[in-house]
Amino acid sequence: MKLEQGFDSSYSYVMVAARRARQLQCGSQPLVSTHSSKACRVAQEEIAAGKVGYIQPRPSLKPKIEARPIPMLADS
Repeated sequence: MKLEQGFDSSYSYVMVAARRARQLQCGSQPLVSTHSSKACRVAQEEIAAGKVGYIQPRPSLKPKIEARPIPMLADS
């Protein structure tokens, strides 16, 4: 499978197409004119036409938290 332009992996392409297909099945209007009535195929055609894309999310930066020292118990 050829990697579609604008996607970093086949997985992200499939996830975008699946999400858009679900939107189409729930009543969203197609963004391209097509002869297909299958939501999955319409979603693929929309991606190929550049109407639907993928923005790679930035990795979240977790704040650094300094650990407090654990108090040691004295042996009696």
